[in-house]
Amino acid sequence: MFTSLIECFIDAFAWMQTLLFEGLVQPVAFALGAGNILDVAFEGTGWLLIGVLQIVFLIVLISPLEKWRPIEPVTEPSAVKIDVIYTVIHRLGLFKLVMFFTFENAVETAFGMLRVHGFPTLNIDALWPGITDIAWVSFFIYLIVFDFVHYLVHRGQHQFNRWWALHSLHHSQRQMTLWTDNRNHLLDDVMTTLVLSVVAKLIGVGPGQFVALVALSQLSENFQHANFRCSFGWLGDRLLVSPRFHRLHHAIGIGHESAGRQTLGGHNFGVLFPWWDMLFKTVDFSNRYDPTGVRDQVEEGRDYGQGFWAQQKLGITRMLVKDKPS
Repeated sequence: MFTSLIECFIDAFAWMQTLLFEGLVQPVAFALGAGNILDVAFEGTGWLLIGVLQIVFLIVLISPLEKWRPIEPVTEPSAVKIDVIYTVIHRLGLFKLVMFFTFENAVETAFGMLRVHGFPTLNIDALWPGITDIAWVSFFIYLIVFDFVHYLVHRGQHQFNRWWALHSLHHSQRQMTLWTDNRNHLLDDVMTTLVLSVVAKLIGVGPGQFVALVALSQLSENFQHANFRCSFGWLGDRLLVSPRFHRLHHAIGIGHESAGRQTLGGHNFGVLFPWWDMLFKTVDFSNRYDPTGVRDQVEEGRDYGQGFWAQQKLGITRMLVKDKPS
């Protein structure tokens, strides 16, 4: 039953992708003289469609939850509007388009050369014939592997001064909402995307599976950032990351600090599952909803930028001067 539902969804998505590509994207590509990259354009159409569906999901399903049980009133709507810009850039394919023709193309070329020289790829879905080649089983295994890698990346963002100088932009949002997930420095996003792309190549994730993995993670993170008073209970919070669990990660003095205010670290780095935080002792299950932000932003009035370009510029400045943890 579950497998049939997945197959129906895949078929429906493939039909919509083909329809959008043949009706809009392909004619535009030919008109622009880009008929030689139709394969890239078709893949990009998939990402565009996923992004549109995600935004509809956010507006129709998650936004009403914020209005129903908000953690705090939104007193700075202009800050939220900037987060919407970040979401549009990422979900409607603008960021992905740039990555296609630069860094990801370089990764694809490098792996192509490695395969020519016999470099092996670990295909997880072929490890246990009859079991791991079942679509939902292999997808769940990939999901766990990706979540673990995402946890390690997130730990790195909070552990190294120069990386934190970029990632702190994400934590500087005092008005967390469902739009906050994509509020990241572009260079930070490039680094994270490259790591995940390389891992996908190493373990044999197919293009369709990769899109599904990213889309599921993104929607989960949108929900976790929502201004929605919600936990999953004692057991549920130990199975999946809830809005309450993740809000503690953004809490001033908790989410990005460990042993004192001058030590980078923090708690609750998990993206989908809290298991890694429990395993590596970075977990905090406190039943509370604290204010969010960065300590020096609150105590010293540090400026993290009011607009998109100001935020990007200040992130680079913090990184270049080897910013100290605050």
